[in-house]
Amino acid sequence: MVNPGTPTFDQLRIFLAVVETGSFAAAGRKLNRAVSVISYGIANLETQLGLSLFEREGTKKPQLTQAGEAVLAEARTVAVGIDSLRAKVKGMLEGLEAEVSLVVDVMLPADRLGVVLRAFRTQFPTVSLRLHVEGLGAVAALVLDGRADLGIAGPVGAVMEGLTRCTAGAVSLVPVAAPDHPLARMPRLAPGAAREHIQLVLTDRSPLTEGRDFAVNSPHTWRLSDLGAKHALLREGIGWGNMPLPMIEVDLVAGTLVRLDMPDSPGGLYRFHAIHRPDAPPGPAASWLMKRFVDLGASDDDGRLADV
Repeated sequence: MVNPGTPTFDQLRIFLAVVETGSFAAAGRKLNRAVSVISYGIANLETQLGLSLFEREGTKKPQLTQAGEAVLAEARTVAVGIDSLRAKVKGMLEGLEAEVSLVVDVMLPADRLGVVLRAFRTQFPTVSLRLHVEGLGAVAALVLDGRADLGIAGPVGAVMEGLTRCTAGAVSLVPVAAPDHPLARMPRLAPGAAREHIQLVLTDRSPLTEGRDFAVNSPHTWRLSDLGAKHALLREGIGWGNMPLPMIEVDLVAGTLVRLDMPDSPGGLYRFHAIHRPDAPPGPAASWLMKRFVDLGASDDDGRLADV
């Protein structure tokens, strides 16, 4: 069984330069090497691999052999990996984080999260991101125990002790139900009418607020830890509940959900705060993320709705 040798990265770089420039001489100029050095590097690479990478007969310019074409794809992958490694290490030497762990409240509009993270990928291509999506006090819990560097928390998580915080916008919560739900069919809702029907309530997966209720109006509740499941059950007509407006705008237009005009539970603004531990200030990439969330949320509060 014949095993190939291990080429050096310099040999692969010479190989890629010849392919990209179209000649040994041009590759030498690009790498600031003598043509003889380029030729020697290719010869050594071919010896290591046990393959002929270029056709040398009947052509003025080096043409890749079939084996050379196959090796080219792998060589490019190696080169990209090395470049990525060097860029990441350079960033670390300059104080840039290798990874940022971010936790966001489940109520944060998905399109805002997408806009911020797409820009983050462009701004910090070498920084890995670990994203968690949680509700209520679980956002603060991940930041407090060090599993997240930065959190975008709702009003429950933002007031926990031991955190540094700044405002980062808000989202409107509205009470909704399916069109065939009894509350949706009533021409006018009297105060207390919702107490006779099941309210779907988002629960906290952390021990920080265990046993506490938030925005619960009905003694009849179904408790869920997943906002998507709550959305699906609302559309099935199982109960009523408050939902972030951006998540159910399409339903309101399509008529699959109806906004309830409830005098005793009108919804309101669900406010966000960027949070981190004071003894673990965010690095350059995490600071950039925090500022983006804060800047985008600056115009959320229109003053017309009360806090939840």
